[in-house]
Amino acid sequence: MAVDSLATRAVATPPGTKSIRRRPRIGRRRRRTWIWNTVAVVLALIMFFPVYWMVVTAFKPSNEVLTFHPNLLPLHATLANFTSAINAPDFLTDLRNSVIITVISVVLGLIVGFLGALALARFIFAGRRAVILVLLGVQMVPAIAIIIPIYLQLQKWHQTNQLSGVILSYIVVLLPFTIWMLRGFIANVPRELDEAALVDGCTRWQTFTKILLPLTLPGLVSAAIYGFIQCWNEFFMINILNSSPDKQNLMVWLVSNQTAHGTHWGQLMAGATISSIPVVIFFLIIQKNVTMGLTAGAVKG
Repeated sequence: MAVDSLATRAVATPPGTKSIRRRPRIGRRRRRTWIWNTVAVVLALIMFFPVYWMVVTAFKPSNEVLTFHPNLLPLHATLANFTSAINAPDFLTDLRNSVIITVISVVLGLIVGFLGALALARFIFAGRRAVILVLLGVQMVPAIAIIIPIYLQLQKWHQTNQLSGVILSYIVVLLPFTIWMLRGFIANVPRELDEAALVDGCTRWQTFTKILLPLTLPGLVSAAIYGFIQCWNEFFMINILNSSPDKQNLMVWLVSNQTAHGTHWGQLMAGATISSIPVVIFFLIIQKNVTMGLTAGAVKG
């Protein structure tokens, strides 16, 4: 009976039936892929349009900026807005302050954060779990909740209206996330690699510089990107901690273009475009290491 049923199925199903059944499935998959790709492209265009409009507006003269029928492209492109922004009071000073604050905050934050993450990932000490929980809890506290204690402490140290006070505040804000992120990267590096390097005659410093540091480089790059974006685009803390016009950053300068008499849109968009260039350049330089960070943690001993 079993042989007869198998023979009946073989006769009932022609040889090309499987390929015929697969074709509708392949067609459905292709349609779904096309639909999702279309949705992704539309969303990408929607997200990119504000950036495009910012750059285009920066090249438009004032009569094309303030019009009831805006154009997607400038009819008479001009660099007057960029010249006006660069020659504006405090622009170059605020640009220099932004570079100084961001670079120093990110570098010091990475150094201190990496050492803290190394201690939490490689050493066992009393209160280690409590420190990890505190770091996780501090990240949930908004900056507005700690700005008053920070201001009062900086005032005691005579660091208000000083770039050093802003840098110190930024480092305090960046450290919890930096330590938490780098701890995961360091923990993924097997301890056996450290022990093997020590057995081969490396010192502790050589093991750190030749084994641990290169393997955690993607994590350092990821933390540097986060810190750079946070410090470069920060407005709230520096606006409160510093009241002196020559101690501000570019974000405060951009807001200063919005006055009671109106907004200088061309100059504002030109300044915003200039302020975006360092972030783009920084990301392009370390793009390869960002890609490496996506696959980090696959090291095997």
